[in-house]
Amino acid sequence: MTVAIIPARGGSKRIPGKNTKIFSGRPIIAYAIEIAITSGLFDDVIVSTDDQKIAEVSESYGAKVPYRRPPELSDDYASTDAVLLHAVQKQLEISPSTKVACCIYPTTPFLLADDLRDGLKLLLDKRATCAFPVVKYDFPIEQALALDECHIRPVWPEKLTSRSQDLSEHYHDAGLFYWFDIHKFIAAGQLFVTDSVGFPIPRYRCQDINSLEDWEHAELKFKILGHSLRK
Repeated sequence: MTVAIIPARGGSKRIPGKNTKIFSGRPIIAYAIEIAITSGLFDDVIVSTDDQKIAEVSESYGAKVPYRRPPELSDDYASTDAVLLHAVQKQLEISPSTKVACCIYPTTPFLLADDLRDGLKLLLDKRATCAFPVVKYDFPIEQALALDECHIRPVWPEKLTSRSQDLSEHYHDAGLFYWFDIHKFIAAGQLFVTDSVGFPIPRYRCQDINSLEDWEHAELKFKILGHSLRK
């Protein structure tokens, strides 16, 4: 059995009510739920939340909310690992045959079903604990600069004059989803372990939404890309 787990707490401070805030006509969490359901990859789509409104909105779009997340896992300091450990333990009580899960973040309007399929294939092919999408930095991180008031300091002075083509490519977590083997994850207690694997996705489909400026940027991008994303 395979389950999608969408972690969505109610206490967002930088964007109040973020997970149910209307994004291009619908609550933003609806996009994650819709992709999970229509992908056909999951037996259940579960939302882990402490919030009644999030629960009601999630259920109205077809997700299940079979339990509430406890307060100690609903503040600014609760890690994704801790939230997922709680969620998979609850899931195993409900469906002991569950083997594989996917944590899908609730603010992912640019996520595609093909991304989910690619991630699951990689997880199974590599027999990994976790598989997730990554995005290439658009500038060599070895040439990063630190700003001390108005004074600029190269972080790695020895790399500052290197040609960009001579420097390594680096990637960061796309912040969309994590496929994982439930029992390996429980044993490790975390997603990022030595056998975790990743695959690249285009930079234009990676969008953090942590501030109102991020939100406005994402909506503008979605107006341009949204129709093609939902074909």
